[in-house]
Amino acid sequence: MSAELHAAVADYLAKVEQRYTSGRRALVDALVATGGPVTLPDILSAEPGLAQSSAYRNLAVLEQAGVVLRVTGPGEFTRYELAEGLTEHHHHLVCRECGSVADVAVPARVERALERALDQLGATVGFEVDAHRLDVLGRCRDCVNAGVSASQRRAPARDAGPRAS
Repeated sequence: MSAELHAAVADYLAKVEQRYTSGRRALVDALVATGGPVTLPDILSAEPGLAQSSAYRNLAVLEQAGVVLRVTGPGEFTRYELAEGLTEHHHHLVCRECGSVADVAVPARVERALERALDQLGATVGFEVDAHRLDVLGRCRDCVNAGVSASQRRAPARDAGPRAS
């Protein structure tokens, strides 16, 4: 684990008058070890010594301090990851079927085009864009391979019964 990362997390916490406790350090270690947006059960599996109740409380403090980002999507669990200020800028591919979330970095030219488009969009209503987060919704490879295509799922149901005249 990078000493620089831990020092940065301690600084974030100090700004909101919180200490970098061993429980919070264990959560940060678990988030780094899992390598992407993960559920609390995933975190607890990576760090079995953490109690669920204190993990929830500490995640809330880490989120308030800007250390952790909550990633919401379909499914029964919220996912957590280290905030971009501690990692690199990226976006999410969120599966509507199983709720999985994958980090994805886009090429620099695409990122620049996206930033220009978002700046233009904001300007239409007098909004100054200073950052963005993009969650792309769809279906992951496993769900695509397991079921029907998205276009088939969206097709209106057809009534095969007799029509009244």
